[in-house]
Amino acid sequence: MLDKITNGVSAATAIAMSLIGLAIMLQIVFGGSVPFLGGDVIGTIIGIVHQLGDAGLVGLISAAVLWKLLTHDE
Repeated sequence: MLDKITNGVSAATAIAMSLIGLAIMLQIVFGGSVPFLGGDVIGTIIGIVHQLGDAGLVGLISAAVLWKLLTHDE
């Protein structure tokens, strides 16, 4: 049962990352305002990176943990 949950979460994460990539590409192609996205995806990502950068060592550790979670090897 735990394997099913883990696989489901992994699949959902992969889909979410693909959708984020698609949203970034659409925003690059169509400009800053894409009506059906509902927000500024690139601006949001830049804001998150800026917040992590302002947090100093804690931000660096948080970025490393996120990187490890998103790039786990199987």
